[in-house]
Amino acid sequence: MPKRTRFTTWRPLATAASAALLATLLTPAAAQAAPAAPRGSEPVFSFGNAIREAVWVDTGLDGDRDGKTDRVAVDIVRPRETARQGRKVPVVMDASPYYSCCGRGNESQKKTYDAQGRVARMPLYYDNYFVPRGYAFVGVDLAGTNRSDGCVDVGGRSDIQSAKAVVDWLNGRAKAYTSRTGSTRARAGWTNGRTGMIGKSWDGTIANGVAATGVKGLKTIVPISAISSWYDYYFQQGAPLYDSGPEWLSDYVDSPDARAKCAAVQQKLVDGAPRTGDRTPLWAERDYVKAARKVKASVFLVHGMQDLNVRMKHVGQWWDALAKNGVERKIWLSQTGHVDPFDFRRGAWVDTLHRWFDHELMGYDNGIDREPMADIERAPDRWETSRTWPPAGTRAATLRPDRGPQAGVGTLGLHRGHGTETFTDDPQRGETDWAARLDEPTPEKAGFSTGPLTRALRLAGSSRVTVTATPSTPTAHLSAVLVDVGPATIRDYAAAGEGITTLTDRTCWGASTAGDSSCFKETKAKTADVGFTVVSRGWADLGNHASDDKGSPLTPGKRYTITIDLAATDHVVPKGHRLALIVGGTDQGLIDPPSDQPELTLDLARTSARVPFTGGAAAFARATTGTATATPDATPLDGVREPRTTHRVPEGTR
Repeated sequence: MPKRTRFTTWRPLATAASAALLATLLTPAAAQAAPAAPRGSEPVFSFGNAIREAVWVDTGLDGDRDGKTDRVAVDIVRPRETARQGRKVPVVMDASPYYSCCGRGNESQKKTYDAQGRVARMPLYYDNYFVPRGYAFVGVDLAGTNRSDGCVDVGGRSDIQSAKAVVDWLNGRAKAYTSRTGSTRARAGWTNGRTGMIGKSWDGTIANGVAATGVKGLKTIVPISAISSWYDYYFQQGAPLYDSGPEWLSDYVDSPDARAKCAAVQQKLVDGAPRTGDRTPLWAERDYVKAARKVKASVFLVHGMQDLNVRMKHVGQWWDALAKNGVERKIWLSQTGHVDPFDFRRGAWVDTLHRWFDHELMGYDNGIDREPMADIERAPDRWETSRTWPPAGTRAATLRPDRGPQAGVGTLGLHRGHGTETFTDDPQRGETDWAARLDEPTPEKAGFSTGPLTRALRLAGSSRVTVTATPSTPTAHLSAVLVDVGPATIRDYAAAGEGITTLTDRTCWGASTAGDSSCFKETKAKTADVGFTVVSRGWADLGNHASDDKGSPLTPGKRYTITIDLAATDHVVPKGHRLALIVGGTDQGLIDPPSDQPELTLDLARTSARVPFTGGAAAFARATTGTATATPDATPLDGVREPRTTHRVPEGTR
């Protein structure tokens, strides 16, 4: 792939000017003694005296159909000293629908305002930390939320244009005003236009979507637990992941004005997202992966490998598309669920984010672009790095299930299987039930595993499971999971904190004012001892066997073949553990059941899994040869038993 070289000649203005002056005025000896150029921005500007202002940017849309173009509210905090000096600053920007309805972060902080309507508190630490270091922080209310006009359309044109218009304004290409309805223009002469977008969940999704427009001036994005295609948030290959559609989210974050004006948009969200799971133009508009070729910004992606809200499928498809298009990128993968890195690796995260923005927005040659691409959490608070991700030498191996000595308990290896296995969909059971009884012939699943591994085996990337099945009813759902069978201590992603416990002590990250504290509650890892770990999952409606876009009724007794996409992961199965593949029907709590309760018969000769291993099929063969010296405990230990309920809980409520 083409490699993009960045900042090989450009340096921060102050540093470059100082170097030029020294070169012309000092003797060689004196020049040699000059202090080295700084490696990063320092907190030299006053946060308490920072300029706080609001502008309303014209989006060019009239989503609420009131005859006026929608304006989105933009709250700004920026250094006063640079404004006096005429120095232009870069921007860190978080565009969110959550600033008034639900709050941001682990403590559900909302924007607050002073008597003049200027922002007194920005949620999170971005303004506290980066403004003293010479950045502006910009908090954008998405259209239809808080103080903005328009309607929320959940990842569609209005959402994305809300934020893109602000990037355009920061670069002199859009209009803004000093009030929501006034005519006094506001100009962004204080910025150099270099913008980095950041945010978790919906906020990070907006960053993905804006980057996919190719907008000029957006230099980097940091999407945390973010969606890459909204269809894949609500469905996977026709299987519904939730019992509602995007209208539910829109209704939750709408401002009172939007609720009064946006009934037509709400209805479009209902009509355009049928519960059949068929792809429609609504989903095509909200698919950022297909537009990855337009991305010019670098991407620092962060995600929890056990995120059962925004699932890891969003990572694999977005990452692969960015790689294909030569986008500069970096990734952190944790053992948590839907959790911000500020709450699972705080010190390292703030330092890394600071260096990333310094490099991408200020041009400091601090070496972050030459460091390993990936950080992966192997056990609670134990991290390792990879020079590239997936690591060099990772290749897919085709694994094949086969019948074992008793029905429903089979083997997993490199040789073609034979015969059949039959199970009956039980909507009251799911992946943790299946894995806990892997070695028992239970009626709701078919399980296949290797013997104990003779050496560790690393999976990295996205897998695919091809299933040939004969249903007994006109509707059927399929689930496929990869499981590491063996004892481990993991982050308890099924608990309320999704892998963290919030403490009472606080630590501070930047400067504070009376109304905007930089101090936040500390956290620690919440762990669980388990006898197995589900490492990757995927689901499909068998009615989508002929097309990912549209399903159709099944003919009972007829054989169908479908390939199920499994979520990306990076997991090491230790020596002595087993790797298992389980195929079932409804994965309770993670997908909705079909209309029927089918019996499904698998044709094992036509069923297989393509799994990416570091070292490929040869590594798998070596790890499954002979007898391991360690034997995993066959009895699950106390710990994670079932997934946390995954119906969307707005972030401000947890």
